[in-house]
Amino acid sequence: MPNTKPRLLDLFSKSGGAGYGYHLAGFEVVGVDTANIKRYPFEFIRRDAIEVLADKEFLSTFDAIHASPPCQTHSATKHLRNAQGKQSSKIDLIPQTRAGLIASGLPYIIENVPGAPLHNPVVLCGSSFGLKVRRHRLFESNVQLTGLPCNHKTQGRPVGVYGSLRDNIPHGGKTATSVEEAREAMGIDWMLWGDLVEAIPPAYTEHLGMQLITQV
Repeated sequence: MPNTKPRLLDLFSKSGGAGYGYHLAGFEVVGVDTANIKRYPFEFIRRDAIEVLADKEFLSTFDAIHASPPCQTHSATKHLRNAQGKQSSKIDLIPQTRAGLIASGLPYIIENVPGAPLHNPVVLCGSSFGLKVRRHRLFESNVQLTGLPCNHKTQGRPVGVYGSLRDNIPHGGKTATSVEEAREAMGIDWMLWGDLVEAIPPAYTEHLGMQLITQV
């Protein structure tokens, strides 16, 4: 029996946190990333996302697109990386990505970190879904999206999934003490630490995907 699910293209997919949420919302998901991703849970294509956005024939096989272009330029954790002597990327692919998404004519969502120059984004937080992470993220779209209010008070002290394991920040958060704790905090059960620090919880895109799927 042929698959009748709408197809979603997951650009800059990493290991599929966003993609899995769209899967839960009812999409058939295909991931694209330049890295050789070994733990992506669906069909995966190793390819440059900006080049893919110029491939009209390929895009015509999809009903919607999600994109998470590199965010290190805008991330608050760039200061932590600088303090640790790690090089921070200055690449900002948001303008190019947005232009390609608009040209595609498809419903789309761009995800990025607070401080990123997204247009009229909605904000989502792990506390809204009963998760232990905060991980605020912005979502821009060419369709109407509804966010959710944060619930920090009920959540309490969050579990951080960034930097290094077992960091304790005085008067602030703490990072997970194990990969298992990080997975539980994110609502993800297949990733390793290096994947988790770059992921978004699937709960976010399941919430948005249920709205997006009504537009395709």
